[in-house]
Amino acid sequence: MHISLRWLCEYLEPAQLSADRAESVLTHAGFPIESRTPLPDGDTMLDVEVTSNRGDCLSHVGLAREIAAKTELHLKEPSIPATIGGGGVSAPDVSGAVSLDNRVPAQCPIFTARVLTGVKVGPSPDWLVRALASVGQRSINNIVDVTNYLTFELGQPAHVFDLAAIPRGADGRRAIVVRAAEKGERLALLDGRQVDLRPGEVVVCDTDRSVSLAGIMGGLDTAVSDRTTDILLEAATWDPSSVRATARRLQVRTDASHRFERVVDPRTVEPASRRAADLILRVSPGARALSGVLTAGLPLVEATTLRLRPARCRDLLGVALSAEDMARALTDQGFGVTTDSSSYHVQGRLIKDEPALLCRVPFHRPDVRREIDLVEEVARTVGLDRIEIKPRLSVTVPAPQATERAARELGGILTGLGFFETVTFSFVSPKHAAPFLVPGTKRLDVQDQRRAAEPTLRPSILPGLLVCRKANQDGRVSTPGGVRLYELASVFSEPAASGAAQETRRLALLADAQEQGGSDLGYERAQSGLRLVRGAIESLVAALRGRGVPLGIEPAAAPCAAFDPATTARVTLWGALLGHLGLLSKSVQALYDLDAPVVVAEVDLPPLLASYPPPTRVEPLPQFPAIERDLSIIVPEVTTWAAILARIDAAALAMLERVAFVGVYRGKQIGAGRKSVTFRLTFRDPSATLRDEHATQQVEALVARLAGELGATLRA
Repeated sequence: MHISLRWLCEYLEPAQLSADRAESVLTHAGFPIESRTPLPDGDTMLDVEVTSNRGDCLSHVGLAREIAAKTELHLKEPSIPATIGGGGVSAPDVSGAVSLDNRVPAQCPIFTARVLTGVKVGPSPDWLVRALASVGQRSINNIVDVTNYLTFELGQPAHVFDLAAIPRGADGRRAIVVRAAEKGERLALLDGRQVDLRPGEVVVCDTDRSVSLAGIMGGLDTAVSDRTTDILLEAATWDPSSVRATARRLQVRTDASHRFERVVDPRTVEPASRRAADLILRVSPGARALSGVLTAGLPLVEATTLRLRPARCRDLLGVALSAEDMARALTDQGFGVTTDSSSYHVQGRLIKDEPALLCRVPFHRPDVRREIDLVEEVARTVGLDRIEIKPRLSVTVPAPQATERAARELGGILTGLGFFETVTFSFVSPKHAAPFLVPGTKRLDVQDQRRAAEPTLRPSILPGLLVCRKANQDGRVSTPGGVRLYELASVFSEPAASGAAQETRRLALLADAQEQGGSDLGYERAQSGLRLVRGAIESLVAALRGRGVPLGIEPAAAPCAAFDPATTARVTLWGALLGHLGLLSKSVQALYDLDAPVVVAEVDLPPLLASYPPPTRVEPLPQFPAIERDLSIIVPEVTTWAAILARIDAAALAMLERVAFVGVYRGKQIGAGRKSVTFRLTFRDPSATLRDEHATQQVEALVARLAGELGATLRA
């Protein structure tokens, strides 16, 4: 931002500040000077780098406050009258001339309007022309120049409308409405450009049309001209994200939008409006202001009070500062400081003999929200050069967080199972996002020309894995067992009902259902691929949540168009939905131009990592041998392994130690509509050597139960 050294000195007492000292002080306060330009009249223009969180310093008063806090100079704020209107003579109230309706208080927290009559538009006085020229601004006329002066003095953009150009409403008053733009609405800006507005973009309107692009630029139809005699003075503040999005889309950047994008606090707006009105009355002799001010928006919030623990501040800075030093530094920055005598803790130490500081945050510092922000203010004000730079640092490395350890364990398990980790891009094209949208949600798009081809935040990690699989296919990559990929990442969605964007961390898996170049996918090949991914999920749950945790994998409807409806399963943990697995649908396989089908899965990550490490139980090694029996039973095709396992568990066989799935066989010998399922039973007696006849009795009892409940027959 360009500032004038002479203008800056108007707010300092004594007004003695050289360019060298200004550069040194501001640089040490965190505002480096990028360039210095001597001006013909002896002034110096400084180009100051201001960080995005310090919108208050996009002004001469804000930077003067920083200089006063770090030097012996004192801040001399501009004189702002307590009231505006009348000039000692009774004046009509502004509410009788103008009506104000703010329909979007979330985007416009406060909007103020004043009316000044009898103004004479003409050249600005020399002091005003010189001030604007010192920061690279061109003089337009005395009325508009005041609003530009206010922008650079207080950091509060303002705008003036020709009141006669605003039609009257039904009640006879000039109507001002702050609302969202409508579809197809157009606006002619002050610079002559015609812009097409989008629904949701905020505009200032009269009864029929838009007259200003909120927070960015006024409209041409209501511009102040030589014929203007009555004006409406607007001072407001706007939601930074709304201003930023509209300015970026329309490629309209102004001094006003630059400041509103960096937060202009609503509590500073009305005093700035009084300052602007007072200046207009000075530069336009004979003008009068109607009494009062119209205000519409949200209620102003009270000043925030934060607690600063001096011992904590010293620990963080490593500088022996007293509580008085800290209080003085914060007071110089405009904070109201009192003490709190109650004791407090700092890293396990109880502090009783030094009171904490209660710091009332000034209105111009909405960026200060936490104790650590106060610590930063103390450090900047007393000088960062006082913080000693030690040749060696003693660092204690804490143990990794449980969730980080769990993520490492997860990666180790999947790597051991032949999966390769991927890191893919968070944006996809709308065409590739559509099959992965769950019913009831809609796409999240960004308005950025750089992302024109892929503007959609991914609703699933699987599109990225499919792109990787296609790259491996094009490179003719093959591995034993097929290509297997996984990724841990965030996905994004927007429920249509709430309209609030959601971010969820998930794990996605992809595995070939058959090796590249194989024959057409058969039933058994599909089952093999599904069992591979299912086994990977079961291994993860066992390692991360513990054995015996109720994990359910059951046939279910496809959650979105990306899954094949005939081979989709829902995954549950403790009965709660964890995710889905299944074959990729043929339409999506064709969309990504994959030659062979793949099995995909996507599950929520937090439930997997939540309870790591899982509880463990150590048992002594068995003293006696086990007996294993393989059973092959013929059951109807619709019978699931989960149903068979449930019957085995319900049988409560006394000596049964473990059940393991072996395989499935289908063929002419079995018959149509039926299958042979083979599983292995392990029996053991912990107190003696198990006799063969005891195991046989339990097997016979189990076969009888399966025959009665599932219609199973023992395969010869």
